[in-house]
Amino acid sequence: MEKIFDNTQVAFSLKSDTELDRAYFLFKMIDSQPLVRIGTAVTNFAIKANLPVEGLIRATVFDHFCGGVNEDDCITVVDKMFTKGVSSVLDYSVEGKEEEEQFDAALEMTLKTIEFAKERLAIPFAVFKPTGLGRFELYEKLGEKQVLTPAEQEEWNRVVARFDHVCSEAYKKNVALLIDGEESWMQDAADELVTDMMRKYNKEKTIVFNTLQMYRWDRLDYLKKLHEIAKKEGFFIGMKLVRGAYMEKENKRAEEKNYVSPICVSKEATDANYDAAVQYMLDHLDAMSIFAGTHNELSSYKLMEMMEQKGIAKNDSRIWFGQLYGMSDNISYNLAENGYNVAKYLPFGPVKDVMPYLIRRAEENTSVAGQTSRELSMIKAERKRRKGK
Repeated sequence: MEKIFDNTQVAFSLKSDTELDRAYFLFKMIDSQPLVRIGTAVTNFAIKANLPVEGLIRATVFDHFCGGVNEDDCITVVDKMFTKGVSSVLDYSVEGKEEEEQFDAALEMTLKTIEFAKERLAIPFAVFKPTGLGRFELYEKLGEKQVLTPAEQEEWNRVVARFDHVCSEAYKKNVALLIDGEESWMQDAADELVTDMMRKYNKEKTIVFNTLQMYRWDRLDYLKKLHEIAKKEGFFIGMKLVRGAYMEKENKRAEEKNYVSPICVSKEATDANYDAAVQYMLDHLDAMSIFAGTHNELSSYKLMEMMEQKGIAKNDSRIWFGQLYGMSDNISYNLAENGYNVAKYLPFGPVKDVMPYLIRRAEENTSVAGQTSRELSMIKAERKRRKGK
C-alpha cells in the first residue's frame, strides 16, 4: 500500500503560516505533561473565577480544536474543509450537564444539527452523546439491572423519548446519526436503547450508528451477537469504531471496585481488537456500515488494504474514515485527496462549556504514545517545506 500520509503539503493545504505556527506552539505545549496539568488547573480556576480568559482560550486552543461557539459559527470551517473533500460532523460538545432543561436544550441543538446536515452535502452525519440526553446515574442503574423508582422510570421514559425524537428526525431527513460511546458502566443501558433505535430506523438502510470502543476486549463478541440479532430481525447495523477515551478512568474504577478491567491488557491487544472489528464489518458489509474513527495510520492503511482486496470502491457510502478537527490532518486530507470518504468531528459550543472536552483532548494527546510527537514532526516538516520554497 502506497504511503500517502506523509504528504504534508496536502495535509496542511488549508493552514496559513500563522495557523501552522499556532498549531506548532499548541502541540509543543501539549507535549509536556506537567504543562498540560498546570494549564488545565489554571484554566479551570480562571473559568470558575470568571476571569477574562475566554478571548485567550478562543484564540489558541479553542479555535484549533473547535469549529465555533454555535452552529452558524462553524459554517466557514465546514465550507473550507469541504473544498478539499473533507466533510464535517457538527458535535455539540457541552459536557457534564445534569438537569432536565439542559437535556432538552441538547435535544434541540441535536435536532438543529440534523436540519443543518439535511441541507448540506458537507455535513453527512449528526451526532450526540447518550449523557447529553439523560442522567449518567440513570444509565448506570439500568445497566446494573437495578429497579428504578417510579420517578426514575418517568425520567427514563423521557430519555427514551428524546432518543426516539432524534432518531426519527434523522430517519425522516435521511441524515446518518452517530451516537457516541461513554464509560463502560453506563454503556449497557445506552447500547440497549441504541439497538432499539436500529430495530426501528435501520430497516431499509443504516441511519443510526452506535459506537464500539475497541480498547474493551468484549466488544468484538458484542458486535457478533448484535449481528445475529440483526439477521433474525432484519435491520442494518451502523457502528463507529474507536479505540476509546476513558482508559485511566476505566482501569482505576475496576481496581477500586475489584472487578476485571474491561480494557485490553496492552496497546497491541487494543490495536488487534480494532483491526479485527474492522475486518468483521467489511466481511459483512451487506448488513453493516462502518465509521472508522481513528488517528492511527496503520489501522487506516489496513482498512484501505482490506477495501482494495475486496474490490470495494474507495467512496463506497457504507465506509467512512473519521478524525477529530485539529488532529491528524495528515490522515484526513490525504484520504480525501485519494478519493475516500472522510469526516472530521467538529466540536462547537460556548467556550467555557466546551472546556471539559478540550481538557480531555489535551490529556488524551499526552497519554497516547507518539500522537503529539507525530503531529509536531508533520508540522515541522511542512514549515521546512514552505521555507525551502
